[in-house]
This record gives sequence, structure tokens and C-alpha cells, in this order.
Amino acid sequence: MVELRYPTFSKGLLLQKDYDFLKDINVWHPFVIIGVYSSTLSAAMSNLIGASRILYALAKDDIFGKLLMPAKKTSRGGNPWAAVLISWLLVQLVLFTGKLNTIAGIVTIFFLLVYAFVDLACLALEWASAPNFRPTFRYFTWHTCVLGIIGCGIMMFLISPIYASCSVAFMLILLLVLHYVSPSSSWGYISQALIFHQVRKYLLMLDVRKDHVKFWRPQILLMVANPRTCTQLISFTNDLKKSGLYVLGHVQKGNLDEMPSDPLQAQYDSWLSLVDALNVKSFVSLTLSDSVRHGVQHLLFISGLGGMRPNTLILGFYDDCAPEDGLEQIPAFSCNRSSITSGQDCNLQPNFPPARDASSSKALSGKEYVAIISDSIKMLKNVCLARYFCQLNKAELFGCKNYEVSIDVWPLNPLRPDSANYVDTCSLFLLQMACILNMVRSWRSAKLRIFLCVESGNSVGEQEKKLKQLLRQLRIKGSIKTLHWDSVTALHWHKQMVPEDGCDGSFANNFPSNAMRISDDYLMAVNRMILEQSAHPAIRFLYLPRPPANIALHERYLEQLDIMTKNLGPTLLIHGISAVTSIDL
Repeated sequence: MVELRYPTFSKGLLLQKDYDFLKDINVWHPFVIIGVYSSTLSAAMSNLIGASRILYALAKDDIFGKLLMPAKKTSRGGNPWAAVLISWLLVQLVLFTGKLNTIAGIVTIFFLLVYAFVDLACLALEWASAPNFRPTFRYFTWHTCVLGIIGCGIMMFLISPIYASCSVAFMLILLLVLHYVSPSSSWGYISQALIFHQVRKYLLMLDVRKDHVKFWRPQILLMVANPRTCTQLISFTNDLKKSGLYVLGHVQKGNLDEMPSDPLQAQYDSWLSLVDALNVKSFVSLTLSDSVRHGVQHLLFISGLGGMRPNTLILGFYDDCAPEDGLEQIPAFSCNRSSITSGQDCNLQPNFPPARDASSSKALSGKEYVAIISDSIKMLKNVCLARYFCQLNKAELFGCKNYEVSIDVWPLNPLRPDSANYVDTCSLFLLQMACILNMVRSWRSAKLRIFLCVESGNSVGEQEKKLKQLLRQLRIKGSIKTLHWDSVTALHWHKQMVPEDGCDGSFANNFPSNAMRISDDYLMAVNRMILEQSAHPAIRFLYLPRPPANIALHERYLEQLDIMTKNLGPTLLIHGISAVTSIDL
């Protein structure tokens, strides 16, 4: 009928050329005008009120910070009149374009975009398998979500490809701004549910039976007695992990039967804040135990999940040095008078106890400390002892151009100079850890130096050639420094003792006998030899001898390590258990 009355207009141009054609076919012409005004006023008021409520909610939740502060104002009855006024002003600005058809297309595209993102949110909840997501729509599946997203996207680009592309780009920019600017909230994050779902799935696929030495990486459990005194070591271990698992472990002595509740739950927030402040990628594992030794055993047994479990234990060195408070250097944890006056949050400060005085007693004895090392080796965990890491300052170290920064590696067992072997498991593990540190971006400018200790009478050139070939096969770039240490080994007991008749020398392999016979003069000579090689190494990697099986010799073993590493600066004593290198491709 419309075509008969208006034959001059085509189907596609009728509504664009004549807006009043419905009057001529209506029973009463004013009905059309009344309907147009009524629908326009109803839609405008509903959209204006709805938009103002959304604006008020964004301002109330501080989504965009102080930018929307004026929209928070309300009347006594709670009506957000400021948000309504701001929304009305924005509408008037849009109307200045003068083309309602253009505005209608943009509004339609934004509506479709909102529907598409609602479908996307439902799809994410469905894929995350969240138990609390229980839609009442009987025919809901992830297929309907995908169909809705595709349908909205097609309609957007059919209306206007340019406006649709601009609206999608605007939405992505808005999402990025919200991701980096918006404060933390208690609403829950769908990203966390999706990450949990994917991580669980991939952890199940990580089969420990398929592990191979070619893909070995350090997975570290760092035991921290007090975070105040370990900030430098925590940051250094983060460099050493090489994309592996990194767990900060802490043992609090106590008995849960004697406590009303778990005291560790209140400490997790402070530990996680410490991880954020130091910018390290690590997990936190706290335990309550009757002794530090049993607590470390618990953490070695249960830390990690599936194929991601610690294979290396790092301990601070057991000595009498007064610990220094390193948290005072971190703004997030430093509380002084100025921060208190300015109203800064200092709630994290009391949750870490003050640094221990040099005169106060320690949480564990020397025998228990050595027993922890022995327990770790029995559990087939590599062990590292870190000493003097409070002196490590990377910014000052690499900022100075007066000398060359080096990483010194001593892969020979200093307590057993009679067994000069650079290719045992422990020595190879030592070389691997030093190489891993040198591969980290912030440590690449340091030069790797491997020290070859030889005695006169041995073929120096042959030993150096073998070591160079080993480094070439392991693809480790480093310079070899050859040392003649006859004056040092002359102080070792096996050089001074004359074997009795009929003795085959097998007693030299008895470590308890070796531990008792090593003199302090020999250990001090080893210490002087290491110090004389370089005054400014960044890190020293030393061979950690295996603790004696006799418990009575544990304190003597600790004394030997103390004398050997005294005043060496940041030093890492390493004892490797597992094979970590391969010359096969």
C-alpha cells in the first residue's frame, strides 16, 4: 500500500526522504506526533536516569579516581542529582552534532557492544567452571554465548564498519585504563578464576616422570628467619631462580594445641606485601612447628604442587654477625615520623618482628643448623648457604666503572685437596648455578671466572685443556684462572702425615677423620688465597663439603666453614645432589 501511494521512492529511501508518511495512512494524524514525542521522551528519560545511576556508581566506587568526584553528590533522599546533571550536559554536547541518524547508529553499536561483553562475561564464567555461576536460563550453554557474541559483532559492522571499529578500540583502551588505574576491589576477578582453571589443568599435565636434565631449572626454597634482615638475599635469589619455582619459607616455633587460633594466617598479607615491594616472583609458605629443623622438613616435603616442587634449599649462614634491618630502605615498609604525620599506612610494620640483637639468643643451635643441611641432602635436595649478602648492592656494584665486576667460581672441594676433581656432580652444579646467574639480564655485564687449583708436579696444561673442553661442551662462557696452591696444600694434614707400612691410604677417604685433622691454619690459608685473587668480585661461588655423619663433629664442621669464608663478601656455598648439565642436544 505504501508503495502504491509513494511510487517515486524506492524501498531503501522512503524513511530517509519522508518522515511524516505514516500520518497519511493513520486513522488520526496527531496520533503519530503524540507517539513520536511519547516514545522519544520515555526513551530519553530512561536512558538519562540509567546513565546517571551508572555514572554515580562509577564515582562511588572510585573506578576512575578523582576524575568523577563531583558525581558523588546526592540529595538528602539519596538522589544523585550531580550525576544526572553531568549526564544531561554530556547528552547536550552529543546533540550538537546535529545528525540524529549518526547518533542513533553510534548508540546502537554501543548497545550491541554491551550485549557482546555480557555474553563474553557469561562465557568466561562458564569456561572457568565457577561453582557459584548457576544461570536460570534453561537453554544456557557456552554455544549460546558464542552465538550472541558473533551476532552482535556482525550487526555492529553491518551498521557502520568505521564506528564499530572505533567503538571496539575505545572499549579496549578503557579496559587497559581500568586494569592499570582502578583500585583493588572486593568484587572478585574473573581473570583469577580463569587463571586458576588453566593452571590446575596444566599442572596435571606436568608429569615428573618425563623430567629430563636438558630442561632442568632451579626450583628454590629460601628459608627466611626474619624478612627485615634478608631483603638483599631475597632479591638475589629471585635472579638465581631462572624462571623456576621460588618459595619463601618461614618457620615459627610454637604448638597449635596451646594457641586459640593459627597465628600464621594474620601474617600472610605482610609477606605478600613484602613480595610486591621487592618485586620478586615468589610464593610464600609459612609453617608452625616445635623446632626449626622439623619446620624445614615440613616445607621440603609439602612445598610446591605436582611437578613444581623445590629441588634446592637456600639458607642464610650461621654466624655471630649482627643482623641489619633492610626493610628501612623500602618505602612501603619504612615508618618514620613524617610518614605517620602524613597519614601513611604503617600496619605492615609490626607484623615483622624487630631485627635480632647480636647479644640475643638464636632460634636454633649450630648442631640443628648442620642437621638441616644433612636432612636436605638425605631428601636429595641441593643445598646453598648464603653469607654476607647484606653487603650486596647491585646498583652500586654495576654503577661503578673503576673496576670489572666478576663472578668467581671455585669448583674444587677445599677440604679435600687430595681429590682434585672438577667433573663431579657438585662441581658441575656449582658451574651451572654460576652460569644461570650470569645469564640474567642484570648480571650479564659481570665476567665469569673459574679458578683451577693445581699442584706442582701435575700437568697444568693438560688440566686446563680438559677444563676448557668441559666448559665448551657445557656451553658456559668464562675465563679460567690457574693457581698454584702448593703453599696452601702443604698445610693440609694428608701432606704432613707419613703413611705407616702396610697402610693403603684409604683412611684419607674417611671424612670424620678428615674433619678432625684439618687445621685452622690450612683453612685460613684457603681464605687468604681466595681473597688475594680479587678485591671486588660481585659473588663468590664455593664448593660446600658434605656434613660429617657424626653428629659430634657438626659444630667443628660449622667452624671450618666460618673460617674459610670469613670476610669474603657475598658468598654462596653450594652442594649439588642432582645432575643438572648435559652435553647432548
